[in-house]
Amino acid sequence: MRYEELAEVPCSIARPLAVLGDRWTLVLLRQAFAGIRRFEDFQATLGISRSRLAARLERLVEHGILRRVPYKDGRTRLEYRLTEKGMELYPVLMALREWGDAHMAEDGPPVAYRHRACGGQARVRLECDRCAAPLTARDVAPEPGPGALALVPADTP
Repeated sequence: MRYEELAEVPCSIARPLAVLGDRWTLVLLRQAFAGIRRFEDFQATLGISRSRLAARLERLVEHGILRRVPYKDGRTRLEYRLTEKGMELYPVLMALREWGDAHMAEDGPPVAYRHRACGGQARVRLECDRCAAPLTARDVAPEPGPGALALVPADTP
């Protein structure tokens, strides 16, 4: 299967990978969450080529994760802001960060993410929507959902 074909796979893990699945896109989103908004600032902080950066930003705009807005100083240039859809990716990045801190930060986490109100550590938690029990992969049983059932022809017994 080719990378581009992931968007057509009836899987809610594979489809987002067609948009987010390269390292530059995830790092670009990290910078957006850190407050970077201007093309030049993305390029300066990441060291990414202009053409690659432009392509990644365009894809994120095309998929409604970022939106272009004029600079506040009234110039004709644009900056990139996270949309609500984009903001919903924050837990995804934080889960990846937690895994990286646990398994790839030999000297400890390079950045501490703290709750502004109390100073506690920001953590990602997977829990049941019914009983709020914490969940791991051993606690979850995947089963066909409405999207999978929609793939079955109506005349199939």
